[in-house]
Amino acid sequence: MRKNIVAGNWKMNTTLQEGIALAEEVNEALAGRKANCDVVICVPFTHLASIAAKINQEKLGLGAENCADHEKGAYTGEVSAPMVASTGATYVILGHSERRQYYGETAETLRAKVALALENKLTPIFCIGEVLEERENNKHFDVVKAQIEEGLFNLSAEDFGKIILAYEPVWAIGTGKTATADQAEEIHAFIRKTVAEKYGQEVADNTSILYGGSCKPSNAKELFAKPDVDGGLIGGAALKCADFMGIVDAF
Repeated sequence: MRKNIVAGNWKMNTTLQEGIALAEEVNEALAGRKANCDVVICVPFTHLASIAAKINQEKLGLGAENCADHEKGAYTGEVSAPMVASTGATYVILGHSERRQYYGETAETLRAKVALALENKLTPIFCIGEVLEERENNKHFDVVKAQIEEGLFNLSAEDFGKIILAYEPVWAIGTGKTATADQAEEIHAFIRKTVAEKYGQEVADNTSILYGGSCKPSNAKELFAKPDVDGGLIGGAALKCADFMGIVDAF
């Protein structure tokens, strides 16, 4: 059975000290409740090892926001999948729209990153989604299908089964716009159908698909009630413990 998951993406926010304090606050909040979903925080590279030592990873998963497309070598400033894994992290966000947009990440780059993440026992949270122009031109289904096919369909069914998908309507990230629950369900169902056509219905039914566009406590319950929305990849609301817990509690 697929899992319900709420994953925070801190992006380039918090100093190390602020990040440790926030992680400890989330960890403490989870200790006092029975969450009906898996909870994960994906934090800056600089924070990983320190936070890993401070949290109970049976209740709160830890991930990186990216990893390199090479295992090691002369790639100044890059952080590899083995390095991420060595900190104690077990998840990694790959293909986020900001990485695609600002850093030119291609399907070829992402295939290499996914392979290295899986080799190092990291669970990829693989992001897909369209920009506003593509949505307005009714190209969102084509764009999302191509991103899945080009980035992931080289995997065996067994390896694909280790992937978490995150649909992000890029036009709804940080803009205050949100896809309606019906819009989210429509494209999540399409994504599941796309996976089923390649790997079969069982793999598709077991794939968690998260929604990642301005999800907050006020709309999480309605989004998560949809049959093909298995949780959220949370940006801004993940930076305040109360807001993040409000989304966790939506399950």
